[in-house]
Amino acid sequence: MAYIRKRGNSYQIRVSCGMDDKGNQIERTTTWKPDPTLSDRQVEKELQRIATEFEEHCKSCWRSANIKFKAFAEEWFKEYAEVNLRSTSLERMRGLTNRVYPALGHISLGKVTALQIQEFINDLAQNGKNLKTGKPLARKTVVHHLSLISDVFSYAIRMGMIDDNPCARVRVPKGYKPEKKIYTIDEVRQIIDLLKTAPLKYRAFFILAASSGFRRGELLGLEWKDIDWETRVISVRRTSNYTVARGIYTDTTKTEKSKRSQQFSASVISLLKEFKAEQDKEREKYGSKWEDHDRLFVKWNGSPMNIRTPEDWFRKFCEKNGIEFRGIHCFRHFYASALINANVDVATVSSVLGHSSIGTTTGIYLHAFQEASARAESVISTVLELDGDNQKESTAAPAVIPVPVEVHKSPVVKGAETSTTRNVVKITRKRPRDNGTRRTPRP
Repeated sequence: MAYIRKRGNSYQIRVSCGMDDKGNQIERTTTWKPDPTLSDRQVEKELQRIATEFEEHCKSCWRSANIKFKAFAEEWFKEYAEVNLRSTSLERMRGLTNRVYPALGHISLGKVTALQIQEFINDLAQNGKNLKTGKPLARKTVVHHLSLISDVFSYAIRMGMIDDNPCARVRVPKGYKPEKKIYTIDEVRQIIDLLKTAPLKYRAFFILAASSGFRRGELLGLEWKDIDWETRVISVRRTSNYTVARGIYTDTTKTEKSKRSQQFSASVISLLKEFKAEQDKEREKYGSKWEDHDRLFVKWNGSPMNIRTPEDWFRKFCEKNGIEFRGIHCFRHFYASALINANVDVATVSSVLGHSSIGTTTGIYLHAFQEASARAESVISTVLELDGDNQKESTAAPAVIPVPVEVHKSPVVKGAETSTTRNVVKITRKRPRDNGTRRTPRP
């Protein structure tokens, strides 16, 4: 309760905030001077409002000054994270506390400084080790630690406990970012050729991965009803994930834009038909032991396949055939790079990959877009004869330069006619005039 005392033309407001470690009462005071034009009733009403706000502020500050970071972070997990985050994100953030709590957990929430957080982040970047492999931490992992701490402070601000997020002044040190290793077209062709002798379900999985750019969880979440056999369209509507707490479970897509439909070639659909026929035989073989989940990729008894199974199988496949193992996600990078190299516009690439925004696509594949842009500039230079070697007069027959314009691949709605086309424009130079002069190109 706030205590109010009039002192001349002003009012002193005093609030008790409990006891300190030595048993002494902690008090906070403020002074308010009313506007002389206010009536006595208005002054009383405004005084009560200010006293109430001051008391609430003092109590929240007292709590933030006394509650430890770890204790409040656990409140954040319970009241916010467990309600709003996906299970995979929640489990990942829980794992981050193994480093965050020993460093900051014992400090009072209101006393954690930007300097302390910066020192922790710097130490992770320079000395942090992967708890399983012992290798240095990737910069992305360090960023995840800072994001967790920042999320806790942002929640504290929304709850009115603090006024400032110290993470806003913390920077993650720049580190070496290895270039993504992506399979080339020849390597993917080699893999597809070697898959001809592999079990049908794995052949279908990896050919579909290379042909779609779907994420691993999206592939494992596919159900037979997601395939429109007539239009050759496959729709992504869910994902299959795994956590220690929940085991294998069905979840929503990563983002709302990850729900998408895509048309495939007749050869891919034919392969899936063959795969479905094989699975139907397996269903009949195991009878009552078969669990009908309608999934494409399942265990021997029809239950959803573990998310680690395709990667473990592919690792052994690569070792057996002398191929460098680059992970399943590499097929998604291959698909994206193939589209970019074919001059597909960034909006379409972002759409078929299911990214939440075009900025995500350009951020991940910036290098590929830059290379494609450089190739486009060289084509224009050749067409306009800007290179020195092309400035010489020539009476030879004009060159015909095919310039790929756009490959547009968009989500397809059942029943609608669609097609994926590649348009080629032929740009032909004029023959030289009889007098030896050349027409000046229009700007």
